[in-house]
Amino acid sequence: MKKPKLIWLNVAVFVITFLFAAIAVPYRAITHGFDSAEIIMALLCFIYCGMSITAGYHRLWSHKTYQAHWSLRIIYALGGAFALQNSILHWSSDHRVHHKHVDNNDVDPYSAKRGFWYSHIGWMLREYQAHRYTNYENVRDLQKDPIVMWQHKHYLLLTISLNFGIPLLFGLWHGDVISSLLLVGFLRLVLSHHTTFFINSLAHIWGKQTYTEKNTARDNGFLAFLTFGEGYHNFHHIFENDYRNGIRWWQFDPTKWLIKSCEYLGLTYKLRKSPEDKIEKARLSMILKRSQQKLSEHPDAEQLLERLQHEYDALINKLNAYYDIKKTLIANKRDKLIADVERSELVAQYKELKQRLIDQQQSWQFFIEKLA
Repeated sequence: MKKPKLIWLNVAVFVITFLFAAIAVPYRAITHGFDSAEIIMALLCFIYCGMSITAGYHRLWSHKTYQAHWSLRIIYALGGAFALQNSILHWSSDHRVHHKHVDNNDVDPYSAKRGFWYSHIGWMLREYQAHRYTNYENVRDLQKDPIVMWQHKHYLLLTISLNFGIPLLFGLWHGDVISSLLLVGFLRLVLSHHTTFFINSLAHIWGKQTYTEKNTARDNGFLAFLTFGEGYHNFHHIFENDYRNGIRWWQFDPTKWLIKSCEYLGLTYKLRKSPEDKIEKARLSMILKRSQQKLSEHPDAEQLLERLQHEYDALINKLNAYYDIKKTLIANKRDKLIADVERSELVAQYKELKQRLIDQQQSWQFFIEKLA
């Protein structure tokens, strides 16, 4: 089968920037060295680019997980152009197709089932889906955002100005233009590219399927560290409308922290979260499925499977009861229907059901650990 035509501009950008980062930067480091100001500036620009993609392109525009003030949207739009990952409109269109048709080799723009190279960078090197390049029907909502359309219209000018202008201006101010162009320009850009690309490639290969195995997406804490929280990809693919990727307090998700912090400043609002009970049920369903698979070859499989199902059903029943009363309690607090919520009978029921759920969770965990 004949391969699609190469996109020579993309090939040139990726090859040239990589060669500068892999050869010129180490050579400059050995022969001249980089000072702390240059390293810090490169790191700050890397963070700015990365979080403009994660908080802006991805969670704000592609998935509409929250809304943002115009000033923050401009910051994201400039950072996205600085990251050189196409316009908001184009990036979001591709990403929505990816989610709708994930792992479908004929439709998913960067299907992981076509291999690491293809999903990481190969899909951008050839005209695999040229028929879609100007089709933005799935992002009509974004076409109503004047900032999105302004960036899309002036994308080439913005990306050239930022990628050369910022390193050049910093170099002139700091007194070393060559080091700035190499570190703040080339190395920062290559790192920004490939850490983002890891989410399309490694995050569909390496990690745990915590919430679903209906697609190839994985949860990986190490990738989350490299990608500002995007590594909890299995969660994201089943709960894509949640502004968080790392939902536990200990999970590294600075994008979530940025969005939440901006809410306190009035820069973000209408943050969307998936219901806790749905998240927990998805996680428990995966544990049940894996445990059933493990027990299927056991000599006492029938008896153990029956016990496993009994424990699971009991846990789900208590989970439903707990979250039902929790929702009622929150609604009553919000609507001020209870004069003294803390002393109400509803709170007593809530505490009792919470303890029952904890006891059942412990029973479930004990049984699962016995099977390990």
